[in-house]
Amino acid sequence: MSSTVTRSRSPMAPPRSFLWSRRIFLTLLTGFVLVPVYVMVSSSLKPLADVSGKFRWIPSGLTIRPYIDIWSTVPLAKYFMNSLIVAGAATVCSVVIAVFSAYAVSRYSFRGKRVFTVTVLSTQMFPGILFLLPLFLLYVNIGNATGIALFGSRGGLILTYLTFSLPFSIWMLIGYFDSVPRDLDEAALVDGCGPLGALFRVVVPAAIPGIVAVAVYAFMTAWGEVLFASVMTNDATRTLAVGLQGYSTLNDVYWNQIMAASLVVSVPVVAGFLLLQRYLVAGLTAGAVK
Repeated sequence: MSSTVTRSRSPMAPPRSFLWSRRIFLTLLTGFVLVPVYVMVSSSLKPLADVSGKFRWIPSGLTIRPYIDIWSTVPLAKYFMNSLIVAGAATVCSVVIAVFSAYAVSRYSFRGKRVFTVTVLSTQMFPGILFLLPLFLLYVNIGNATGIALFGSRGGLILTYLTFSLPFSIWMLIGYFDSVPRDLDEAALVDGCGPLGALFRVVVPAAIPGIVAVAVYAFMTAWGEVLFASVMTNDATRTLAVGLQGYSTLNDVYWNQIMAASLVVSVPVVAGFLLLQRYLVAGLTAGAVK
């Protein structure tokens, strides 16, 4: 005699309509994200004549020639190195300055503390294009007065990106340092550490997720920026975001090479993001759960 076992749904379980709606929505969202990626990959493996003509979802022929030609059509390696140097230096400077500034605001009381934090946060309210002309004039005047070439140099671009990433980095680390118990600092001071020793030996290791989140934000801000890089650089210091325009000439646009170059330069960033993803999520959510 066979018996059938019926599973009763939990009273707290969501309704089936909600589950199916969620599945349909996530499926559509996944397709919305993956379709452009498929178009990029397939276009990068097509000859230029196929890319310039009517788009076909299934390529008639595949070639890796665009991945070879991207290095000779434009100096992609030089642009890649410029972007790596600028984004890396801006990230390191932003993290170092933000750690010291956030620790001082989080642990010490001083006159103007509230004004400082409000000012830092209020700078994020203004669009970046408002600073383009003032920074341009400032760099040109500094170069004329002192001979220090900020306009058209990597150093000037690094300082420019610091104006974007540093305020948010300080504000974010202040909240994260506030979530680190002060008892850790006091224990380190009792053991003989000074303020800097307590910072680097106790607070910084406990705040690694927040610091990684700040570093990822600063790097991504500098890596993909176009507006300031197109004005503040020249042929020798041009970055990837601007250098990709070199695949468009007066006679033709090398769409297959643009797609191939975009995929190649995205691999390091995507790989780094995947490796640091757990730190990034922990750093962004720590202030809400601690």
